[in-house]
Amino acid sequence: MKKIALALAFVSSLWSFEAAAQKSAKQTSIKVAIDLNGVKDDKVPVTVMAPSISSDKTTYHIPKTVPGTYSTDNYGKYVDDFKAFDSKGKELAVAKKDDNSWEITGAKKLAKVTYWVNDTYDIEDQHDVFSPAGTNIEAGKNFMLNMHGFVGYFHDKGQLPYQISITHPAELWGASSLTDTDASDTKDIFEYKRYFEVSDHPIMYAKPNYTTFKVGDMDIIFAVYSANGLIDAKEISPEMEKMMQAQKRFLGEVNSTKKYAILLYMSDMMKPDAQGFGALEHNTSTTVVFPEQMPKEQLIPALVDTVSHEFFHIVTPLTIHADQIQYFDYADPKMSEHLWMYEGVTEYFANLFQVNQGLITEEEFFNRIGGKISNAARMNDTMSFTEMSANVLNEPYKAQYLNVYEKGTLIGMCIDIIIREKSNGQRGILDLMKKLSKEYGMEKSFKDADLFPKIVSLTYPEVGDFLNKHVRGTTPINYDEYFAKVGVTKTTRKVPGNVFIKGQTPYVTVNPDTKEIIVMPEIELGAFWTNLGLKGGDIITEVDGKAYNLDNIYDLVMGSQAWKEDQDITIKYKRDGKDAVAKGKVKLSYEDATGYTASDKSKDKLREAWLKG
Repeated sequence: MKKIALALAFVSSLWSFEAAAQKSAKQTSIKVAIDLNGVKDDKVPVTVMAPSISSDKTTYHIPKTVPGTYSTDNYGKYVDDFKAFDSKGKELAVAKKDDNSWEITGAKKLAKVTYWVNDTYDIEDQHDVFSPAGTNIEAGKNFMLNMHGFVGYFHDKGQLPYQISITHPAELWGASSLTDTDASDTKDIFEYKRYFEVSDHPIMYAKPNYTTFKVGDMDIIFAVYSANGLIDAKEISPEMEKMMQAQKRFLGEVNSTKKYAILLYMSDMMKPDAQGFGALEHNTSTTVVFPEQMPKEQLIPALVDTVSHEFFHIVTPLTIHADQIQYFDYADPKMSEHLWMYEGVTEYFANLFQVNQGLITEEEFFNRIGGKISNAARMNDTMSFTEMSANVLNEPYKAQYLNVYEKGTLIGMCIDIIIREKSNGQRGILDLMKKLSKEYGMEKSFKDADLFPKIVSLTYPEVGDFLNKHVRGTTPINYDEYFAKVGVTKTTRKVPGNVFIKGQTPYVTVNPDTKEIIVMPEIELGAFWTNLGLKGGDIITEVDGKAYNLDNIYDLVMGSQAWKEDQDITIKYKRDGKDAVAKGKVKLSYEDATGYTASDKSKDKLREAWLKG
């Protein structure tokens, strides 16, 4: 009996020592364990060791909204079986307060919480989470860890450091801009200064398919997950490197990070998978989602446009941002007034740098700008942009969000032209953004009301007049007035129409029972169809030797966007139950579109400074 008593005393002393150590650790960091080997029912288990809590109740939050999304997504909806335990393993009372919050009673004794996380990619028909901000769990193959979907924070404890350990299959590699401090092949450990850093660093686990290269002194990781092996990072990487080298030349000394990761998820359109294509920026990385079936000749330019936009976010909002972003409230977010800058100027740079660095022609640049003018005209052109930005989570402002990429770009362009004109071509909006970066920086934010006066102090009163009239105010912008300053005038050009749709009218439909693709009957067909002699009711079976039906019609539609005038094409079809073949040339229908062209040679010098300076 004595030996047993001594053993119990020894175990008790060990427990006391461990409890004291845990208490000390709790005060300094929050430890999280994510087990990617423990997937059950398409869910991943998560364990969070709690910090010291002095009150009887506390709340654990999963984000309602995350920076860069400008939408209410309620990531807590994908959390199941949330439980809380004390240090002896006794379960504590938990009450779910809303989609994203769990109130724990007896919090002074709280040792840990556990829960399971479901993913969003394979249930996208049930929610509106933008895929690049979503999550994927495919055991043994891929885990897209946008960390705000897996890890939360305790009320008032978001500023504590985090340590996250991720156990994973040895054959899967975690692509991230983070540094793994664990040397093993089956466990990664990452350190974070506060919760914002946790949510700001996505990790993508997959079998290695990546490249690395340097841009200046910045290390770039380009990682790809392609479920069917259709996309190899090495094939795309040269274009990505070319683009990012050009961005660095354009930006000059602006350099906010030493390591940057591009995480590209290629979605399989033949099964339930991510369908929100695009990207979400983070301070040192970007998550990108595109369809795996997208032809490479379309994928590469789309990636250049998309990733360049996200990379330019290292300027804003990484180094130039308002208090609402610096102190982001994940549970009850407040939006800044300045989406015209965070998204609009960023999108403007993503287009301007390409003409500046010779990646596109001036004509292509003007065509892009013309397209944005047309798209912006379809939105509410008299809504205050600052008012829309501050209220973008709610209607009627939410419906205008996409205008940040259209009119927001044009706002940046007009400011750029004003500064170029007033400085005789010596400075532009990039110079302004560099000065703002030095004024503020990653750790210093501004108050919304202070930004316009600060911009005026760094530029000209005319910039302030423009901002107050067209950005804070409700007066539409006369773009012709600003184009005239750089010798550009409006013109009309012919643009090829879509082979499979005109306006809102499709040229084909499908039979859901047989999955057959059918040329629409009783409508006026476009030049492509009439030139090949196809008629309404014809059933398309093959195009250029590849069979098509409802299952892969997306491939056909996407591929058609790369078809060129007069290229050879062969289509097999059925008419009245009989097989037939149509061989011929691609003929496209053309539509009038408003464009812009340089026409005033007296403005050549200023225009050259604007586009090439």
